[in-house]
Formats: sequence, structure tokens, C-alpha cells
Amino acid sequence: MRRIKTTCRWAATVLAVASGTAQADIANVVSAGGSITEIIYALGEQHRLVARDTTSTYPKAAQALPNVGYVRALSPEGVLAMNPGLILAEADAGPPETLEMLREAEVPLVLIPDVPTSEGIAAKIRAVGEALGAGDAAGTLAEEVTVQMQAVAKRAAEVPEASRKRVLFVLSLQGGRILAAGHDTEASSVIELAGAVNAMDGFSGYKPVSEEAVIAATPDIILMMDRRGTGMAEDAAVLSLPAFAATPAGQEMALIRMDGQYLLGFGPRTAQAVTELADRIYGAADQ
Repeated sequence: MRRIKTTCRWAATVLAVASGTAQADIANVVSAGGSITEIIYALGEQHRLVARDTTSTYPKAAQALPNVGYVRALSPEGVLAMNPGLILAEADAGPPETLEMLREAEVPLVLIPDVPTSEGIAAKIRAVGEALGAGDAAGTLAEEVTVQMQAVAKRAAEVPEASRKRVLFVLSLQGGRILAAGHDTEASSVIELAGAVNAMDGFSGYKPVSEEAVIAATPDIILMMDRRGTGMAEDAAVLSLPAFAATPAGQEMALIRMDGQYLLGFGPRTAQAVTELADRIYGAADQ
């Protein structure tokens, strides 16, 4: 996961669209970014796709497409082998050398703004639609998602300040080191959207933290990506670690795991993901 871009950076992002790319007859589209791929499917434009990146795991049908690698570690040879008519990529796709080679090859490349907010999701949807010549469908989808996100925001606002749970997002525990999310991250944004508080707010981005820092953060809940089957420790093993065992989360055995792209992708399913997270933190809204 990545540190989020500032609003100014997003506002200054320019869609690098080559002349003639924003047309309804574009074919051989390569998508580099899980949320972008989701949007393409949600718009009904998946017939244009010829390849996707590693993060594009939803919907399941996308997994059958050729994989051109991780969105921020793309190989120019792998992308060009797809003979793309258009590349749609998240704004921080890379590395820069690959993007430069793609531009030199005169492949139409559109960098899609990516800000983890309700407005950012709508803008992302519209940008993808514009690049594909599907602006009307994108406008409709953006409006639907905006309404859903407004409902999410209303629910979060109704959580009393004194009742807000402190949530610690742990990106990884590799080698026994705790890599946690500070502010200016997708994880922090989704925690706040769910009506909770990011327990680790003394720094920006994703950084290693000490046992002492975790204990001092007093998290009520540990939030992690669900990577079962990849060697990730079971819940009890995680919560028994000294850093967590001494916290309210460890004492209450409170650990939530959710699919990373679903939780942090900030695409068409984000309202659903935030609602599920809020349900798991506070209980279903109708209870």
C-alpha cells in the first residue's frame, strides 16, 4: 500500500492522453491498478481489456487476463508485448523509467488521479470513463457511488466521539517488525470513514513501529489485510505478540482481517467495504 497523495498533488495531476485516445472504439486496453480495473468492469467496458496488473484481482474474471506485473514495478517489455492501444494506470504507477519508455514508444498513457476520499473516487470513475469515451455511464456510476459514500459519512458522524474505537492498521509483521499505518494513508482514511480513530497518528505513511509505540497507542482493534494461505500468522498468534497482548485489542482478542484491494482500493466497492468494517467494529447498524 502507498502513502496517499495530497489534494494539491491530485489537483495538479494531468491526464496524459495522447491525441485521439478518448474515443469509444479504443481496444487493447492495459489496466494498471486494481480500482481502475474494477471501474472498467463496472462500466461494462471489460471487452476492451487485454491485460491487467497484479493488484487487479476483482472481479474474478479479471484474473484470467495476462498479468503485466505490479503497478509500481511494471516492465515496459511486458506491457508493450500486449500491443496496447491505451494504458490506464494509477497516478503513482511506475517505475518512472517504464513510463518514459512507454511514452517514447508513443503508446497512449492515461494516469488516473487517485485520492482516497468520496470525491476522489468519483473523480477517478469519471477520468476512466472519459479516457474510454464512456462519460455518460461513468457519470451515472460516480453519482451512485457518491450517494453510497454520503450514507457512509452520515453513519460515521453519528458515532459519539467518546465511543470511537481506536484502530491500528498493521500492513505487515515480516521478520517480527510491525509496519503500521500513520496518517496520509488509505488505511487511515478508511478507518476514519468507518467512524473510528487511527490509533497510530504520530507520523505519516507506513512505517515500522516499536512495541512501546504500539502499547502507548492503546488500540481497541487490530486491522490487517487477509492474506491467509500466504504464511500469515493466525489471529491468536498475532494477538499474543508482546506488542499487542498488552493492548485493549490483545486483551479482547479483537482483530479484523479484510481483503486488501476491497478495503483500500477506493473504487466502486468502497462504500460496501467501509460499511462492513463499521459493522465489524461497532455491530450492524440495525442492531
